[in-house]
Amino acid sequence: MANDTKERILEAALEIFSQNGYAGTNIRELSASLGLVKSGVYKHFESKEAIWNALLDQMIAYYGDHFGSPERLPPVPDSLEGLVSMTMHMVNITIHDEKIIMTRKVLTLEQYRDVRARELATKHFLTGLTELFTRIFTGMMEKGLLREDDPGMLAFAYTAPISALIHLCDREPEKTEEAIARVEMFSRHFVKTYGV
Repeated sequence: MANDTKERILEAALEIFSQNGYAGTNIRELSASLGLVKSGVYKHFESKEAIWNALLDQMIAYYGDHFGSPERLPPVPDSLEGLVSMTMHMVNITIHDEKIIMTRKVLTLEQYRDVRARELATKHFLTGLTELFTRIFTGMMEKGLLREDDPGMLAFAYTAPISALIHLCDREPEKTEEAIARVEMFSRHFVKTYGV
């Protein structure tokens, strides 16, 4: 039961923080959204900062489960079409998974106020994606699927426009279908340009 309440608190915190930001949310609002009194929240977390840090830890684990991590990389595609399919699968998750959408919004809001949020935003919006696709492209070059080139630069060139289109979906949800179509067109252009 205690773990259920703790999880409910983190879910509510993610939702409220994604709307109001960490600084714009107080424990009274959070506890009221759960039908609890403040002491009910403090029974599980000693402070708002403890909730924040637990939430960030949870975000890291959730991203790792859905996109892979340095310890658990997704398999290198066996074909150019496999790269397009993998990309579209990852994009569909990140655009449609409510928890990931709220996480991205929280990181976007808090990256200017919180060092840990800034580091996670940089990792999830830029460096982590580049590192992941550097390994994927290195593997695809080793399989003879992509022409030899600097895999890190290719990964950066591949992920930056996709990431920008994902953020467009957050800002302008009515453009989601168009953004998904553009990601697929871009991915197919990439494999046509760099595929062997």
